[in-house]
Amino acid sequence: MIDTILGKKIGMTQVFNEDGSVTPVSVIEAGPCIVTQLKSVETDGYTAVQVGFGAIREKLVNRPQKGHLRGGLKNSRYPHVPLCRNLREVRTDDVSEYSVGQAISVGDVLDAGDVVKVTGVSKGKGFAGTVKRFHFHGGDQTHGSMVHRKPQSSGATDAARTFKGTRKPGHMGARTSTVRGLRVVRVDSERNLLLIRGAVPGANGGLLTISKI
Repeated sequence: MIDTILGKKIGMTQVFNEDGSVTPVSVIEAGPCIVTQLKSVETDGYTAVQVGFGAIREKLVNRPQKGHLRGGLKNSRYPHVPLCRNLREVRTDDVSEYSVGQAISVGDVLDAGDVVKVTGVSKGKGFAGTVKRFHFHGGDQTHGSMVHRKPQSSGATDAARTFKGTRKPGHMGARTSTVRGLRVVRVDSERNLLLIRGAVPGANGGLLTISKI
């Protein structure tokens, strides 16, 4: 089976262990994921399984996406699959054990004790200055200083331009972030819930990709 599943961040809570200690966990609604396409070396140059996650109303899906998920024409050789909000590809060496329309649950991919990496989009924090964004020290706060939290010097000036990569104020957050080395505490296949020790990227309701390491 593939070692990756898609999920939605629900929030954080805590669970009590047998010795009375507390473990902080992130609650994720993981799966079920629907196999929407199989890619092979003959047709695509590589082997992968495309999976979909999250229900969506038909009026919110554009026609190319609808044709892809519903098999296009009525006489298409591909079976119809439910409309999915999110699609992702998972590389695998063999796709023979999968079929289009097959449902993959969290219990098929992960077990308690597995070590995983979780990828998501970090929380967006809007436009931020250098002190908040890059932890600049800032200027003096007394004796008539007018600098305070301004960026101040940004490097060499003889080039009459700003060099790429210079740390300046700008948009903060809302970037793809991956946290590695997280351990699965509990898997609830009946309710499609996954409890992972520690924090995972993104806000509640955000899409997450959980992969076994």
